[in-house]
Amino acid sequence: MKKIIALMALFLLFGCSTPPVPTAAPGATVTPSGSAQSPVPAAVPTEDVPFLPNPAWQPGANNPDVTQDNIQTTICVSGYSSKIRPPVSYTDKLKKKQIVQYGYTDTNLADYEEDHLVSLEIGGHPTDPQNLWPQPRHTQPWNASIKDTVENVLHGMICSGQLPLDTARQAIATDWVAAYQKYVPHSLFALTPVPPEP
Repeated sequence: MKKIIALMALFLLFGCSTPPVPTAAPGATVTPSGSAQSPVPAAVPTEDVPFLPNPAWQPGANNPDVTQDNIQTTICVSGYSSKIRPPVSYTDKLKKKQIVQYGYTDTNLADYEEDHLVSLEIGGHPTDPQNLWPQPRHTQPWNASIKDTVENVLHGMICSGQLPLDTARQAIATDWVAAYQKYVPHSLFALTPVPPEP
């Protein structure tokens, strides 16, 4: 009986397809209310859910042209991302459609970044709608600007050989907030010189 109840609970958790809907005004703190409505992998902490795309719609997508073997001639080359970034005409059209899909009450396009979940600089697919979502710019504490930081750190770790490409892509696709908490503090600490003792 316990197994049946557990299976039913998992079915209900993963079977829903309604995303979390941040309804707070720009600059307000989004809380995890309503997070149970989104199909979330069990490993994702509940408090991260309001800041992540709906995994049924945007699970992330990798660029098949980027592999561990060719990172030094693709993502690790300066200017790589700008060469493959889709035009604003494409991303704005997708952003408008997805803002409606997500049910956001704020429909001002400027308040969202049509963000690559798996960023271009770590080998994300440039145009696949499963890798692009309207990420709010003003939610606190997690938003598009903060996600840019973890993208840069992961890119640096991949290109310096500290982190395998697929590990970074999986981490950011599953829960970019957790990836930030795991990798950014350590990276910043490693880059901060320790002053000599007097």
